Amino acid sequence: MVAQRAGTPPPAEMVLSGIIPPLADSYFQRQETGIDLKAGLFPGETAVLIHGEETAAAPAAQGGTGKTQLAVEYTHALRSARAVDVLVWVIAASREAVVAGFAQAASAVGADDPDADALAAAGRFTAWLARTERRWALILDDLADLADLEGLWPTGPNGQIVITTRLPGAAFGVGAHAAAGGLRITPVGGFSRREALSYLSSRLTDYADQRIEALDLAEDLDGQPIGLAQAAAVMNANRLSCQEYRAQYGERRAYMSARPVAGVSPAILATWSLAAECAHQLVPTGLAWPGLALTGVLDPHGIPAAVLTSPAACGFIAGRPSSATGPDQNLARTAVTNLARVGLVSVDPANAIRTVRMHRCVQAAIRAYLPPADNGQTKEAVDRYKSLLADYEAMSGRDHPDTITARASLASAFRRSGKSKDAIAQYKRVLEDRERTVGADHLDTIAARANLAFAYRSAGQLREAIRDYERTLADRERVQGPDHGDTRAGRCNLAAAYQQAGRLGEAIQQYERALADSERYRGPGDLETLTTQANLASALYADGRLMEAVAVLQRALADSERYRGPDHPMTKTMRDNLDAATRT
Repeated sequence: MVAQRAGTPPPAEMVLSGIIPPLADSYFQRQETGIDLKAGLFPGETAVLIHGEETAAAPAAQGGTGKTQLAVEYTHALRSARAVDVLVWVIAASREAVVAGFAQAASAVGADDPDADALAAAGRFTAWLARTERRWALILDDLADLADLEGLWPTGPNGQIVITTRLPGAAFGVGAHAAAGGLRITPVGGFSRREALSYLSSRLTDYADQRIEALDLAEDLDGQPIGLAQAAAVMNANRLSCQEYRAQYGERRAYMSARPVAGVSPAILATWSLAAECAHQLVPTGLAWPGLALTGVLDPHGIPAAVLTSPAACGFIAGRPSSATGPDQNLARTAVTNLARVGLVSVDPANAIRTVRMHRCVQAAIRAYLPPADNGQTKEAVDRYKSLLADYEAMSGRDHPDTITARASLASAFRRSGKSKDAIAQYKRVLEDRERTVGADHLDTIAARANLAFAYRSAGQLREAIRDYERTLADRERVQGPDHGDTRAGRCNLAAAYQQAGRLGEAIQQYERALADSERYRGPGDLETLTTQANLASALYADGRLMEAVAVLQRALADSERYRGPDHPMTKTMRDNLDAATRT
């Protein structure tokens, strides 16, 4: 560490800015694959923790390899040792979050200007970092886009920076930040075999035979920390052995393989769904599904407990109108506690706000599998999301990210309940809010336009749907690149809208392009590739090109049998599709 200049008295106390997450209850010291940031990171350096090698159980978009927890361990070590004078934790999931975090830090270090706006304050903070003689450390957690740091890239000879991100290492190879030097890219993968076995052995202590087949389970999950944590939590809650859990896991993974969720592997979908079922059965039973549906649409980086015990939240979880009385708030807290018990959320016990956090891949699974109108109570779901939106607007204002997210959830509830006109109106509002707050090229804005297009398509307004799908695809190609998975998905969505509108030639053209891209970047036999082949065959069949449709299905069946096996659900689906086509 850099010593302070002679004659400069040390600060009376360390300056802290931002909410530092706690180490998870399931955190495990990694002796073989861990990174000792405290010993290996020097002043003036930046460590970028990226996703390790992609595997079937660990796509990069999923995360869950423990990058944030390594950063948390480093941060707490610095704080305990008083190794720095200024310690700043910033959630970097969006430009807005970065600016807000930097502006808050500027105030904490005395570099702000009462008359300056947030962006100017953020700039003053980075200028302060560059010139200060005080020792500082800055953690940027979950950096989503390098553009979010444009004009705000932090540097300074007395500082250490840790960035966690799902961006590839190659993204950091160009630009002013790389030219500044001192940038270290560090992949973080799953546990090694020995670490995974040690982890399960330390967590599974109920009875002697509980750890039988522990190494096999670790290999099933490819050492992924998030999957192992959920599996161990369920085994402890239900007193299962690894052998018993593996039997349930194998069946569930096969089921989930045929019902993919973008960016989440079937392995983690399986551990998530088993954990959700376990939580649903914990006393008092029946709280997990509404608890998941609620936390699944809020900020993954931190939901204040007060939000989850508000009247709207209590009513949502209890399944009836609530004024947030003591018993109803206790019910809501118990729902969250049960989710934490099985590894689906974490609760910060040391924080007065008792922040609740949920991993993004768990949220993705929830949004795919749990409709807002849970248990068919569509009207009640809409009413509760209206109340939740009203609470957020009153507490945080129209432009707060959680307010916009709550509006998007209300729009989704309207769409699922068949209220197309209301859904479209809300999705339009979300798109307007996203464009105004984060800009037209932000990924959240592009996703909002895609949701509006889907609502138009669901309502049969195909001209409007195609217009917005075309715009979404063009935006994704420009912002994310033509080879990105979201771009391929956007192309398939546009193709489906073309097909529904009877524009079969254009649909086939888009499906063929999407298939070529999928085969090149995902490979034959991948679920994305197989699904695109099935969609292309459907469009060819609708266009009267039967022989071409059969040829596509024959190739898809052969690939599925080769890469997925003859008994895989996707293989059976392809076989049924081919049989139906050849009988025509």
